[in-house]
Amino acid sequence: MQIDIFSKLFIAIGVFFILFGLLIKFLKFFPLGNLPGDIYIQKGNFSFYFPVVTSILLSILLSILFLFFNKK
Repeated sequence: MQIDIFSKLFIAIGVFFILFGLLIKFLKFFPLGNLPGDIYIQKGNFSFYFPVVTSILLSILLSILFLFFNKK
């Protein structure tokens, strides 16, 4: 019984890493993190970056995704 649980867990972790790797590979084609409305301040040797619009867009997309997969 324990071996069955661990095998499913390792398969799920492997699928997660594969999907995460593909996501990282294909996100470079989209300008996320560089959208108009993202805050970037650079003065001297100090830089501050806060992706406001990117965060809002990802929040909306994840909310729709979780709503879609949470249907019973």
